Amino acid sequence: MTLHTIDTGFFKLDGGAMFGVVPRTMWEKLNPPDANNLCTWAMRCLLVEDGNRLILVDTGMGNKQDAKFRSHFHPHGDATLESSLREKGFTAADITDVFLTHLHFDHCGGAVVRTPDDKLVLACPNATYWSNAAHWDWAVTPNAREKASFLKENILPVQESGHLQFVDPAQGVPDALPVFREIIFADGHTEKMMVPVLEYKGRTVAYMADLLPSVGHIPLPYVMSYDMRPLVTLSEKEQVLRRAAEENWVLLLEHDPAVEACTVQLTEKGVRVADTFRLDEL
Repeated sequence: MTLHTIDTGFFKLDGGAMFGVVPRTMWEKLNPPDANNLCTWAMRCLLVEDGNRLILVDTGMGNKQDAKFRSHFHPHGDATLESSLREKGFTAADITDVFLTHLHFDHCGGAVVRTPDDKLVLACPNATYWSNAAHWDWAVTPNAREKASFLKENILPVQESGHLQFVDPAQGVPDALPVFREIIFADGHTEKMMVPVLEYKGRTVAYMADLLPSVGHIPLPYVMSYDMRPLVTLSEKEQVLRRAAEENWVLLLEHDPAVEACTVQLTEKGVRVADTFRLDEL
C-alpha cells in the first residue's frame, strides 16, 4: 500500500467561525487572518494505492461553482484534483473508489464536474462513491443552519449515476474497502461524518476530516462554530486524540494550510501536538 497526499488548492473561511469561542487574540497566532478576518485553509485529500485499487478520500471543492459562490470562499492556488492526480501518475478515470467523509461542499465538490454542455457528471466515472445512509439523508434534507454547505449539484448527480454505495455503521468497514482498519463515525460536526483509519508502514494513520481540521484545533475548546453539536465534537475529539496519543497515531490534516500530518502526546495541559511532518516522510 502507498498513501499519497492529493492537494486541491486553498480557500478562505472566517477565522472566528473556524475557532468558535476562542478569542481572536489567541487564534490569530495560529492562522493569521487577512483584513476581512478570513484565514486560508487547505483542501488536502488522500489517495490510497493498494494493488489494483485506487481509493480517493474526499475531493476538494472543485471548480464548477459560479463567481458569486467563489467570491465568498476565495478558492486559490495552482493545485487541482486533476493536476495532483496527474503528478502521482494517475487520472480521475483510474480511481476505483471515492470515499466521502461528508458532503459539505469543500469535501465533495470535486466529486462532480460540469461538462462544456452544462451537464453534471462524475469526476471519477469508473469509481464507486461511498457515503452512509444517515448522512446522505441529512444532506439531501438539510437543516436551515447547514443548508448552505450541502449543494444539490454536488450530491444528487452521484445518486443519479448509480455509483453510490452506503457504509453501514452497524457493520463497520465494508468488505469492499479492506484497506481501512476501521471507520470512526462522528456526529458533532455533522451527522455521521466518517473518519477512515488505516495501517501503513507499521503505523496507524487516521484521516481526520473536520474532526480535527488543523493542528491549531488540538486543544479541546478549539471547536468550529460550523459544528452542529459542539459539545459532541468536544467529546469525540477527546476520545480520538487520547487514543492517538496512547497509540502514537499519525493524524492526516485536511485543512491545515501548512501541516500535512502530526502526532500528539499527553501533557499536563491535555493532548498537545508532538511532531509535524509530511506524509511522504513516514
